[in-house]
Amino acid sequence: MAEWLGRALQKLVQQFESARNLPKFPLPNTEREFFNSMFSKILQQIGFVACIALVVACFMPWAYYADIKETFTGFYSFQNNYGKPGKFLTLVAIIAFVLMYLPKVWAKRTNLFVCALGVGYAIKSYILFTSCYNAYCPEKEAGVYLMLIATIIMLLSSIFPDLKMKDKKAHTPQT
Repeated sequence: MAEWLGRALQKLVQQFESARNLPKFPLPNTEREFFNSMFSKILQQIGFVACIALVVACFMPWAYYADIKETFTGFYSFQNNYGKPGKFLTLVAIIAFVLMYLPKVWAKRTNLFVCALGVGYAIKSYILFTSCYNAYCPEKEAGVYLMLIATIIMLLSSIFPDLKMKDKKAHTPQT
């Protein structure tokens, strides 16, 4: 029994001795790399959710016009006066979703352009659907806010893409 306890104690001491060689604080570069990689992965997943939320927001009510007793969505406006911005925004969401998934540099750059175009169109649609006319202001609904927030989140996720760059030193030939 004493021998078994002695061996167990020796193993414990060896573990603590080997821990002395570890650095007291993690290296700053590894922390920064870890943060950047996790931040971009999480932001990419949030971007995927924002693309889905944008499509859902196009079907939700955007504004209620009490004077004509109509609720407008991204696909419906009275006599099609405001058009159907839900078609374009759904197309933007689908293209952004596909481009976020592709691990190519050209896809990330194109995604940035598409998402910026989507934010501009979302701002235009927000102003169009919620502006006052003839001294009457429509009641803003949740869908118009979700549409605007989803496009902004998509733009943020396209600004910080999850892309692994190849090391140039590994591909240069030795002479």
